[in-house]
Amino acid sequence: MPTVTAFKWVPPFAQGSVRDIRVRWALEEAGLGYDAHLIGFEDQATPEYRALQPFGQVPAFSDGKVEMFESGAIVLWIAQSSDALMPADDAGRAMVLTWLFAASNTIEPHVAALAIIDLFNAEADWARARRPEVEAALRKRLDELQAALGDRQWFANDLFSAADILMTHVLRDLRHTDIVADYPALAAYVARAEARPAFKRALADQMKPFRVHAPA
Repeated sequence: MPTVTAFKWVPPFAQGSVRDIRVRWALEEAGLGYDAHLIGFEDQATPEYRALQPFGQVPAFSDGKVEMFESGAIVLWIAQSSDALMPADDAGRAMVLTWLFAASNTIEPHVAALAIIDLFNAEADWARARRPEVEAALRKRLDELQAALGDRQWFANDLFSAADILMTHVLRDLRHTDIVADYPALAAYVARAEARPAFKRALADQMKPFRVHAPA
């Protein structure tokens, strides 16, 4: 059975955002059970964990065939053997790959840049000075993303796929702001994805240990 590493607890702002949720969601969509191996922050720098994940992050993944890290790569690995996440035809697969990398390479850097300011450096003078420019660059990309989505429900050939797992996760990392609400098609897209039973199960499973291991 696949094993996914995840944190026992993270601060509230990160709950629902830690990237093991991408892998959990993909496994749920693919109909695959898995075990979650929970680690604490104290485990991240140990030689044993660095052997699985060189950067000390989560998730690390194993399924009896492979051992992997990097959530996007793991989701892609799962998708390659699941019709629910990746179509069988070459053109369909190519479009899923295109949008999966668009989420990671074109949209996420702008989301992350804003999150770094808002969540970790909001009171710094440099952050206050930089934020308007960062938000403007992000909004330009979101304008383009909404235009590309058009009246479709999902990005790759209007079929839910692994690309939507990554894109939804990236857009959810803006939920500390009201920015996505300014893009009605993208807001509806995120809501559709979050309504999927597989996402709800993945989110619930990620959140459960956070309640159990919450600091007193």
